Amino acid sequence: MLTASILMPLLGAVAMLTLRRTSEPTQRGVATGIAAVPLLLLIVVWTQFDGNGGFELIEQAPWIPSLGVTYKLGIDGMSLVLAVMSALIFAASTAYPTDLRGRGHEYYAWMLFLEAVSLGVFLALDLFLFYVFFDLSLVGMYFLIGVWGHGNARRAALKFFIYTLAGSLVMLLAILALYLATDPRTFDIPTLIASQPLAGSGLLGALAFWGFAIGLGVKTPLVPVHTWLPPAHVDAPAPASAILAGVLLKLGTYGFIRIMLQMMGEQYQRFAFPLAVIAVVSIVYGALVALGQPNLKRRIAYTSVNHMGYTILGVSACAAAIGLGDRDAQTLALTGAVVEMVAHGLITGALFLISGSIWQRGQSYEIADYGGLAARAPRMTAATVVAAFASLGLPGLAGFIAEFQIFVGTFAVYPWLAGIGLLGVVITAALFLQVLQRMFLGDLPDRWGDWTDVGRVETASLAVLLALVIVIGVYPRWLLSPIESATRAMGG
Repeated sequence: MLTASILMPLLGAVAMLTLRRTSEPTQRGVATGIAAVPLLLLIVVWTQFDGNGGFELIEQAPWIPSLGVTYKLGIDGMSLVLAVMSALIFAASTAYPTDLRGRGHEYYAWMLFLEAVSLGVFLALDLFLFYVFFDLSLVGMYFLIGVWGHGNARRAALKFFIYTLAGSLVMLLAILALYLATDPRTFDIPTLIASQPLAGSGLLGALAFWGFAIGLGVKTPLVPVHTWLPPAHVDAPAPASAILAGVLLKLGTYGFIRIMLQMMGEQYQRFAFPLAVIAVVSIVYGALVALGQPNLKRRIAYTSVNHMGYTILGVSACAAAIGLGDRDAQTLALTGAVVEMVAHGLITGALFLISGSIWQRGQSYEIADYGGLAARAPRMTAATVVAAFASLGLPGLAGFIAEFQIFVGTFAVYPWLAGIGLLGVVITAALFLQVLQRMFLGDLPDRWGDWTDVGRVETASLAVLLALVIVIGVYPRWLLSPIESATRAMGG
């Protein structure tokens, strides 16, 4: 089942290349159907998931025995919810209309390829396999930005690729250090978690830890290695931006938990405080810079820096709590971090899709160019209001569940850092309320007199994402159960 969820979009990508002569609506329909298959498969997997705290539904086969490399897939509660969330965002983004410039078959082929390798990162139980999928995700996004983006898209795509490739190469050195410390040599993730090969290794362990922190921090992204993100978002087509924010950034935060926290727990406890400080800087800096952005997409992009800071703050607080033996704070902070990953994927994915609808109608992301859109586009307005309030952490919506747990868990170990981090929530509220006021309230400029509301496909895609945001906010138990089954097992 897990292999099929990777294989189906991969085969679908090849199949899309044969549909060159078909119409774009047909190509979109076929690609959306293929993109939805992993979602259905993973929902079936969810029904078979026991939540015993370990890895389940393992599928494996020999790959490179001489190096200790195995094709091995499996899930725990964390990887399950992230994989399902990713498959949903891919299905919604594939269905979302955008300008394909007569090359729809290639566009959808890259979307499906990117879906396959992204799911592979979350499902891999071999560190070598994880790295292969992690690096291949760069290729898919590079072409989606460079070919179908606008503005200075090629430069943005190149900057994205260079930054994230450099980060992944630093991470490769850290992976090799981890691998060489094992005896017998292995990349098996459950074995690496159980054996903690670099525990007590002093300088080598510290270097490997910060190698992972730099490599995964670029992908997350954390300040100061975040500068590739705004241009990549602004110049990418909206569905690619939704995937970049909703899925690809989570590959970095997932690595912080799966690799750094679980395989290098002792090192993470040692360096939890400086990472928590970096996370708080990302929270406050990301929110402040977002508030000053006149460009809608760039503003949303900087809120991703801010929200991924919440996630890393939660993971770092969890590591510190493990060192202090505070099990409640450990579970709360880490569960909140994983919920934040899911909530941010759904919320920011929806916000970027909405920005794409605005671009399709106005050919501008400048907030000052708009006003009074609520009078002409009630569905677009409603979707933006729900997503904006969820992003600023309003109770009853998914963002609140995540941030509340992170801050409660963090307050137990770093109370003053939690207090500073709360400034980010206040600034985020201000920046989203400002967007709603300037773009959707007030008088409608004459040139937008024929502005049209979002269509049926756009409405359906946004409705699915935002309905989940509300369901998680009102009744989070179904999401928290699998996540807590994993987070309780982490850290002993």
